[in-house]
Amino acid sequence: MLTRISFEKFTAFESLEIQFSPGVNVFIGENGTGKTHVLKAAYAACDITSNKGAFAEKINNVFFPSRKQIGRLIKRTKGSSSGFVEVTRNVADKTIDLRLSFSNHTKEPGKAALSGSTKAWLESPSVESAYIPVKDMMANAPGFSSLYDRREIHFEEIYVDIIRKTLLPKLKGAQDRQRKQLLEKLQNTMDGKVIEKKEEFFLQNRRGDLEFTLLAEGFRKLGLLWILIQNGTLTTGSALFWDEPETNLNPKLMRATVGILLDLQRTGVQIFVSTHDYVIVKEFDLQSQANDQVAFHSLFRSSETQEIEVSSTNSYAKISPNAIHDTFGDLVTREIQKQSEADRICLGAQQERVNLNSPHLPAPPKAHQPTIPL
Repeated sequence: MLTRISFEKFTAFESLEIQFSPGVNVFIGENGTGKTHVLKAAYAACDITSNKGAFAEKINNVFFPSRKQIGRLIKRTKGSSSGFVEVTRNVADKTIDLRLSFSNHTKEPGKAALSGSTKAWLESPSVESAYIPVKDMMANAPGFSSLYDRREIHFEEIYVDIIRKTLLPKLKGAQDRQRKQLLEKLQNTMDGKVIEKKEEFFLQNRRGDLEFTLLAEGFRKLGLLWILIQNGTLTTGSALFWDEPETNLNPKLMRATVGILLDLQRTGVQIFVSTHDYVIVKEFDLQSQANDQVAFHSLFRSSETQEIEVSSTNSYAKISPNAIHDTFGDLVTREIQKQSEADRICLGAQQERVNLNSPHLPAPPKAHQPTIPL
C-alpha cells in the first residue's frame, strides 16, 4: 500500500507532499495542476515491484520527455536545478521509501541517483498495478505490443503496459465470491462479458460478438475494468490508477462505475482517480459507506506564489478549493439569471399583447377641471 508521495522541483511541482488514503484517492483541480503526474509517478513506483525494473527507467518511459532525456522532468527554471520524486509504502507495518534524484543536466536515466529503502522496495511483496489512461487502447491492441518492442514509436509506456495486462490469462483456481459479484455487476452494466481472440477484444452477449472497434468507448473502459478483475490483475493488495474515468462515459454509467470502484476498495485494492467531473466526485460522496476510506485531494495554484499546493480531506463538504463545485455552482447561477431574464421578457411581451388586443378599454379619467365663472 502506498502511503505518501513527495516532489521537489519535479515537472510542474516546486515542492509538494501528498498523504494517500489506503482506500480511494480522488484528485481534482484545474488543468495544469499535475493530477496526471501524481498518478504516473505513483504507478511507476508500483510497477517496478512486479517487473523488478529500474525506477529511473520506468519514470522516463512513463513520462516520455523529449529525446528521452530524464533531466527535462525537472521543473523549468533558469540555470542549474535539481529535484526528486519520493514514494513511500507500508509493508507489514514497516515504512519503506524510494527516492529518485537528478538534475536538469541529467540526460540518461542510469545517471539519476536512487536512494532510500531500494533493496527492501524491490524485495518486498509486489504491488500489482494497472494504469488506465484517458485514451482507450483496447481497440488498438492487435500487434501494438510487438510494434512497441521493435520500433521507436512516440507513446508513453502506460499504453503498452495496459495492453499487456489485458492479454494476461486468468488466474488458476476458482474465482472468489467478491470477484464474481464485481464481474456480474460489470456484465449487467455493459450487457455482456469480454472475450479475446488473437489480441482482438469482443463484447460477447446474446446477440453475438461485437468487436471493440465498433463498441462505444465508454463500454470499452468498463470492459477493460472487467478484464483486469477477471484475470486477477486487480486483487487484494493491488493498485488501480484511472485518469479521467468520465471520458466518453455517459453520466448514467457513472453511478455504476463509482459503485464498482468502491467495491474494489472494499476488497483491498487501492484506488487513484483523477477527474474533472462533478458527477464522479459527488457519486463517491453519496455512495461511500462508514467503513470506506475515501480521500479527496484538491490540487491548486497558490494565489500568492502561483506554485501548486494540495488540500486533502475525507469529507466532500470540506474540499477547498473545489474548482468542480464552484464551476457547477456558477453554471446553476447563470441558468437562474438567464431564466429570470427570459421570464421578464416574456412578461413584457404578454403585457404588450394585452394592450394591443384591447383597443376599446376606457380611457383613464381626466383630472377634474374647476369651473371658472364668467
